[in-house]
Amino acid sequence: QVQLVESGGGLVQTGGSLRLSCTASAGSTSTRFDIGWFRQAPGKAREFVTWISVSGNKAYSKFARDRFTISRDNTGTTVYLQMNSLKPEDTALYYCARFTRGNHIYPSAYDYWGQGTQVTVSS
Repeated sequence: QVQLVESGGGLVQTGGSLRLSCTASAGSTSTRFDIGWFRQAPGKAREFVTWISVSGNKAYSKFARDRFTISRDNTGTTVYLQMNSLKPEDTALYYCARFTRGNHIYPSAYDYWGQGTQVTVSS
């Protein structure tokens, strides 16, 4: 059973930074997965943020490209999302998920999801 746990969310002022973490566990199997980050604001659809492959390839949405950075630790178990220059419109519940197949910008390409971590940016 794959489990993903996000952490690092919180309340920050406009222009501030946060680093989110996504830690994977999978019993006795490998935890090196391609991982994506999505976010969902109240009343809005879940939105692609960024993605990283096991080999280190990365992809970003347009809004994340210049301000957010995805990375993973040496074990590959934890994926980080460094978010800088945060704006009130970045306020959302942020999820990480395991990529399986298809286009990484769509939620349907992922099978396991974490519970999310709340990011709130005050103006």
